[in-house]
Amino acid sequence: MNQTRRTSSWPGGLILSVLSALSGIAADLPSPPRLEPLPAGDTALVGDAVCAACHQDKVGAFHQTAHYRTSQPATKDSIHGTFGPDGKIFRTGDTNLIFEMSAPAAGFFQKAVRTVSPTRIGHREERFDVVIGSGRKGQTYAFWKNNLLYQLPVSYWTALDAWVNSPGYPDGVANFERPITPRCLECHATTFASLAPPTNRYNPASLVLGITCEKCHGPGGEHTARFRSPMPPKLRAAFAILNPAAFSRDRQVDACGFCHAGGGKPITLALTFVPGAELDKYFEFPKPDPKTPVDVHGSSVQLLERSRCFQSNPTMTCSTCHNVHGPQRDLAAFAASCLTCHKIEKCGQFPKLGHKIDTQCVVCHMPLQTTSLIVSTVNGKSVRPEVRNHQIGIYPEVSLP
Repeated sequence: MNQTRRTSSWPGGLILSVLSALSGIAADLPSPPRLEPLPAGDTALVGDAVCAACHQDKVGAFHQTAHYRTSQPATKDSIHGTFGPDGKIFRTGDTNLIFEMSAPAAGFFQKAVRTVSPTRIGHREERFDVVIGSGRKGQTYAFWKNNLLYQLPVSYWTALDAWVNSPGYPDGVANFERPITPRCLECHATTFASLAPPTNRYNPASLVLGITCEKCHGPGGEHTARFRSPMPPKLRAAFAILNPAAFSRDRQVDACGFCHAGGGKPITLALTFVPGAELDKYFEFPKPDPKTPVDVHGSSVQLLERSRCFQSNPTMTCSTCHNVHGPQRDLAAFAASCLTCHKIEKCGQFPKLGHKIDTQCVVCHMPLQTTSLIVSTVNGKSVRPEVRNHQIGIYPEVSLP
């Protein structure tokens, strides 16, 4: 594997994605021995409800994950921002410009109100149509206008529990014209039908929100038909479904890297990459000097590939630590993965802290760090989220609380 092929990028200004990886663990769904991807196509998609008929436990747990919730229809439950008296107004650095958040019976709306003169007030109002981001770090929002999909100028920041200017939007500007590009949707949705030009024109009915089962396992139409037939297949070669756990290490990492290796430059049409394929044939990744710093946002795979743990262990993949089929919030569980190879007594902090560090490996060796790629403003101040660094190593500046 090329250890330095990927670099961080900001695709379309819209990645508030959750930093987790794909495991492809499907114990009750054996994989075919062939590893080439199945043909993609919207007509072959069946949806998670069909998958749940046989895999209810996995699908139910998966629907609690950040992957599944990375985009959703806009509802009172999916929008985390406040529409009540204390949170409906977002004031910008321009005292003549405010944003009003409202939730009438017709839906949820974001309105820019600008005082032009004592006798003239201008405004523009658009609906919250799509929620992008699970809310662990924050959310941004999109609206439809004549089949064109645009980002709303105000987002939500979880740590502050407050509305903020959407990342990259200058404070005091009411910009409703930023397009949602196919590359954004590739990582924040399962599929869509482009009606380009322009690039942000889509068929709204075709947009399948969230990362669903078929994003990683391939279209389930043929698989479902075979198992509903009077004589369902018994041989794995006839299952007609992808199991990423059966891919080679490089292809497993590529499946995750599709969204977690930086933006890259697409060299094929959107939605042509299928898990099991070689990612470098679909995206062009610059090859920076190995000593060049890589931002922690969106480049988990590249940072992991720089790690000594990854380079010295030929079986290590993203799924060594991550299970995509359920939410992962417990740092102690990640520490357990570390301790399959490392002895806690070898840690430099062990003589001082003893077994108090048994569950803290990730805190010190994969610390949270501030990204420079997602920058928002609120109350005249810049805010940036902290993201876990996936370059496993020793960080002298980090210590346990």
